[in-house]
Amino acid sequence: MPLIYLEHPRHGQKIATMEAEAEYDEQNGWQRYTPGEPDEPGDDAVVPMNHMLGRRRRKEPEHVHDSR
Repeated sequence: MPLIYLEHPRHGQKIATMEAEAEYDEQNGWQRYTPGEPDEPGDDAVVPMNHMLGRRRRKEPEHVHDSR
């Protein structure tokens, strides 16, 4: 079973296990790469996923008037 390494500027890296899967992914912006080889100059950097790790803040409830 071949391992096909792919990377995407937004989604990061993945491994495809079938040629058909890799070809489909390439049609959706994924690019093949060989692990351990240095990046070629001019390659787009992979976008870090840190922006997706943060938790959303709860919206502060509006002030509730006490009817006493």
